Amino acid sequence: MAVITGGADGMGRAMAVQLAAGGCHVALCDINAEGLAATAEQCMAAGGPDVRVSTHICDVADEASLIAFRDAALAEHDVDHINMLFNNAGIGGAGSMIVDAREGWERTFNICWGGVYLGVRTFLPALMNAEWAHIVNTSSVNGFWASLGPDRPHSAYSAAKFAVKGFTEALVQDLALNAPHIKAHVVMPGHIGTGIAFNSAVAHGVDAAEDPEIVERGNMFRNGAPMTADQAATVILNAVKEGTWRILVGEDAHILDMLVRDRPDEAYDPGFLGLLADQDVLSALVNRSASTDD
Repeated sequence: MAVITGGADGMGRAMAVQLAAGGCHVALCDINAEGLAATAEQCMAAGGPDVRVSTHICDVADEASLIAFRDAALAEHDVDHINMLFNNAGIGGAGSMIVDAREGWERTFNICWGGVYLGVRTFLPALMNAEWAHIVNTSSVNGFWASLGPDRPHSAYSAAKFAVKGFTEALVQDLALNAPHIKAHVVMPGHIGTGIAFNSAVAHGVDAAEDPEIVERGNMFRNGAPMTADQAATVILNAVKEGTWRILVGEDAHILDMLVRDRPDEAYDPGFLGLLADQDVLSALVNRSASTDD
């Protein structure tokens, strides 16, 4: 059985459908009921009558909400364990500590980091009960490079994604010592065609469907990405199956990782941005930032 947060769209939906197609039962959560219903329909079509799919409304930044999700999912699937936990939910926006409101900054941070931390805490007993298990935490390229270009701060999302990366790396050793049947994986996608641009606005309380500019930005982000959510899901699931703990998703992620590792002291200098432009990475990141700003 797999548990997936942020299952109403994007990589969460794509992973759920692919897992269901392989015969895996799935429990999905999100704040978007309509999106969850669509994901469940696709999962049942892919998996057939023998695959159980459950959907649950849950705010991953709220521990009580996650506990209720866990209890309901285990009861509905009539199990005491899960084999895979995908802490995938995330939003962007409110990137500046200086000019953005604290409420918006902390909303981004608490979903992107708190949702992962609380997700592991909440589901750890069910993972411990399994014969084998995997924890798959979604970080980002912004988990190792805290920027979206020269003119747009990105501190809330980047701080959260750095935390996810460090936490997961620490879990690798912690689990090896204390729960060796559980493996941890950190996912670091580049620009993937998902609904995060539109969904971030909704998560920050904006009536995005009534704002043509937000809708257009969301469509541009999804349709202009170099990799689709389905393609990203395939990369992630294959890497988990192969036992890879550090999962870069997309050519842009691989290029940026290489450049940051090669030139860490220059990573935030103007010249570094020129290197990214030469590699066709900067334009994708700038487009990404323009689409995820709330």
